[in-house]
Amino acid sequence: MDSSRMATPTDTNCLVNGVPGSLVSVRDRGLAYGDGLFETIRVSRGVATLADRHFQRLAQGAAVLHIPLDLQLVREEVVSRAAAIGSGLLKLTITRGESQRGYAMPPQPAPNRILQSSPLPDYPAANAEQGISLYPCTMRLGYQPLLAGLKHLNRLEQVLARSEWQGAEHAEGLVCDLAGHPIECTMSNLFVRLQHGWVTPALDQCGVRGVMRDYLLQQLASRGEPVAERRISLDELLAAEEIFCCNSVFGVWPIVALDEHRWPVGPHTRFVQTLAKQVLS
Repeated sequence: MDSSRMATPTDTNCLVNGVPGSLVSVRDRGLAYGDGLFETIRVSRGVATLADRHFQRLAQGAAVLHIPLDLQLVREEVVSRAAAIGSGLLKLTITRGESQRGYAMPPQPAPNRILQSSPLPDYPAANAEQGISLYPCTMRLGYQPLLAGLKHLNRLEQVLARSEWQGAEHAEGLVCDLAGHPIECTMSNLFVRLQHGWVTPALDQCGVRGVMRDYLLQQLASRGEPVAERRISLDELLAAEEIFCCNSVFGVWPIVALDEHRWPVGPHTRFVQTLAKQVLS
């Protein structure tokens, strides 16, 4: 047998447990069951932005999933890699590691750390400047309070929602829960401006608790404009004065259209954009 075919390829843009490479075992539980967590971290000027919030969410997820996590080691690798690439994205994936067949957790798991780097996505500048159109996804998010908010590896709901449209007409899609309440977009969180102020959907039953969402909640509250976290009806969203979506990669995109409904890029959204730019630039 040709020994070269058995060699592990080296990928300088990917570290597996701190070593350059791109392979994990076919017995890895992240592959088999989605048994793990991930964070997508923007890097600006050699610094991992919103790092503390990313690590806090990661630690919370690891505690819920009972995955032993050396958070200090993870932090050191992320900080080092961010300094090395200067600008771009880091995708950090933590899996429970290998096990034999079956759902039972291994008694002494050996988690795998996968750290990938890539350039920033080339999103059109018009998304932030002029706003985006939402696609009304038919895919619904199921209820699972234990996992709600976590950035776990089971993302088939988002995959199916994002598959519903092609092309550049829509930059994001609106995703609702089983009762038809707006929850989030396929890769970002929602904020809705009503007459009394900002509201963002509660994420206690489903959805992903984005770190940019939490950052903006804190920033707005510190400026005397707390955001209500509660159920939002579709009618409320359609009657909103302003709407935006946000994540830790692109910041804030105003939402200006959903089907025949239209909204302006208002002054409140413009102000929130400045808050996001402060931490991402």
